[in-house]
Order: sequence, then structure tokens, then C-alpha cells
Amino acid sequence: MHRTYNFSAGPAMLPTEVLQQAQAEMLDWHGCGMSIMEVSHRGPEFTQVMEQAEADLRALLAIPPNYHVLFLSSGATSQFSMVPLNLLGANKSADYINTGQWSEKAIAEAKRYGTVNIAAHAEKTPLVHIPAQNHWKLNANAAYVHYTPNETIDGVEFHWIPKTGKVPLVADMSSTLLSRPIDVSAFGIIYAGAQKNIGPAGLTIVIIRDDLLQEPIAATPILYNYRIQAENKSCYNTPATYSWYLAGLVFAWLKKQGGLQVMAARNQGKADKLYKYIDGSDFYSNKVRVDSRSWMNVPFSLQNPELDKKFLAEAEQAGLMNLKGHRLVGGMRASIYNAMPEAGVDALIEFMKNFAGSNK
Repeated sequence: MHRTYNFSAGPAMLPTEVLQQAQAEMLDWHGCGMSIMEVSHRGPEFTQVMEQAEADLRALLAIPPNYHVLFLSSGATSQFSMVPLNLLGANKSADYINTGQWSEKAIAEAKRYGTVNIAAHAEKTPLVHIPAQNHWKLNANAAYVHYTPNETIDGVEFHWIPKTGKVPLVADMSSTLLSRPIDVSAFGIIYAGAQKNIGPAGLTIVIIRDDLLQEPIAATPILYNYRIQAENKSCYNTPATYSWYLAGLVFAWLKKQGGLQVMAARNQGKADKLYKYIDGSDFYSNKVRVDSRSWMNVPFSLQNPELDKKFLAEAEQAGLMNLKGHRLVGGMRASIYNAMPEAGVDALIEFMKNFAGSNK
């Protein structure tokens, strides 16, 4: 079996054990004579998958009982609309923290439904960083505060949870959910696209506090109504059953690894190792301040951009895939989610050392 190290920001690599289990169960799930892709989403087989996946996710994150867990189709981008449609209500105003490209997309969509107050921006001098909350301009009467804990494109991450008082805090955790423990009770809504740390693309996890299952804005599409989705256990229509099943396998795998405390230690260790090499090199650089650096997405630049194509070509030959930075920022980016083993980071660092030595 030939497996490369896939540093893609998403869809990202999945644990090999999970893929092997899915392979073994592909034609006959637990002796039913059918693939899990073929069974009814309302039948006993898939009901078992749904219930086990939710139970495992609740256990991993210690989700309080006053929160619903939704397994919705489509990506996290759908939540850029669902959040304001369901939460703006009569208020029609919300606060957003702009720390990068994904924040900007969420802001642009929210403006279609109400007033958006940009309470803070990421600062870019001398290095990119998140401003301390005492510099924010929050509205005490906002319907909610939205932020993106980790910006995959720029590699900017919050290492703290904003304090918003009685105003619900909404977080797009697409690239951080399940990478470490979190205090779910600090949030009104957490949402995450699956294709980073959860499973394959096509599924979005939404964790929503019960009191926020309120009447949405008039003319909201029924599939975008959180209350309807909760009442129907995410099955108002046919959900992304195979993505849901694979997410459940990932949850079980995470429990076998020892849970999110173990994953946090691994993820921080991988990131620290890579940043330490970059910071000690005169050939590579990272433009994010240390206290705002992402554990999940590590962007870096070569001192001579003319070597970028050569770097990427030789990296692929070495089995290090998808290191090209986002088209909007260029350079390189190593995404090192849960499924990336430390050996992959070690291989990348060794390659970077050799490439620098050969191209100075």
C-alpha cells in the first residue's frame, strides 16, 4: 500500500485505520448484506450509526445536555447564511470579528440579512496577529458575536475564547473542532465543516444551545431552520449518510487514541516542531506572531519565491503532497490536522532542510 503525507487544508487526510475499516465494511455493513451507503436513513441500521456517532461526539467534547447536535448536509459555508437567518430575529444586528478570508465570507453573507458591526480586525504589523479583546468594539445589544477561531488561509488562530456576556458566541470551528478539548458551554453555536478533523466533505456539524432554536427570519428555507432540523434529528431530508458514517468512525478512532487531551498534546507538539525549524532558518519564514499562530495550518515562505515551483515539485517526488499555499497569499502551507502523524512533520522538516542546503 502506498500512502503519501497529504498536507492539504481540506479535504484533508483521514486516519488510515478509519479508511481500512470503511474498506472492510464497504460491501457488507455488520452482516446486513448491504453497504451502509445503501440502507435507508430511517432504518435500524443507519439509526444505530447516527446514535453512536452522536454519543461519541458528545463524549469527546463533553457536550452539555442543553445542546442539540446536528449533522447537516453541505459545507460550513451554508452556516454563513443559517446563523443570521436563525439568530438575527427582530434585532437585525450582529457583531463579527474579521481575522481573515473565511471571516470575510461570513460577514459578506450576513450583510444580506441584517446589519453587521465589525468589532475587530486582525492586525498585520509588525506581524499578523489577533488584537486583544479590550481593543474590540462590541455591541451589548447584538444578536450574537461571530468569530473564526482558526483561519486556514493565513494560519491565524485564537488561543483563547472571547468573553461576550449574555450575547451568544458563534464560532466557525471547521479547522479546529476535535483538535483539542473546548468548553462547549462558552458558546451559543459551534459549527464545523467535516473535511479537516471530522471526516470527508459533505457534512457539517452544528452544536447549538437549546434556547437558540428560535423562529428564523420570514421566508427562511425550511432546510435552513435549526429548529426543524433539531426536531427531525437532522433527517428532515436524506442526509449525507456515508459522510456521517465515516465521521462516526473518526469519533471512535479519537476515543481509541485517548481523547482530545491526547490529540491536543500531539497537535501542539507537531506545530511547535515545525515552527521551531522555520524560525531557526534563514531560508524560510512565517509572518504570524507567535501568540496567534495556528496549530492546524502552518504557512511559510521561501526567501526566494522563484524557487517555489521547484520546492513543490521535489516535495511531491518525496511523497509530501499539497503544500502549495492558498492562491490568495501564495507561498507554502502545511496543514497538520489530527490524522497527520508526527512522522509526516518530521519528513517535511527533513525535506525542507535538504532543499535549503541544496538551493542557497
